[in-house]
Amino acid sequence: MISAVHEGDRVLVRVIDDGPGIPDHMQDRIFEPFVTTKGEGKGTGLGLDVVRRIVQRLNAEIELESRPGFTEFLVRLPIGSS
Repeated sequence: MISAVHEGDRVLVRVIDDGPGIPDHMQDRIFEPFVTTKGEGKGTGLGLDVVRRIVQRLNAEIELESRPGFTEFLVRLPIGSS
């Protein structure tokens, strides 16, 4: 599920997934390049690194909450960012 709402001077975008979740031991590193939750040869681990860079360029914030059956990314984007 993806949703967006106005929150003060920002837009809050929520992306929620009901998959297996991100293991606790990986959550602190999930935005680093080449870190992947997929098996060997199944992912490059660059997607969330790219997301992190875009978020930083926009002076936005990203948060993660994950457990089995629920993963949520919250992105707070400033209104009028460029």
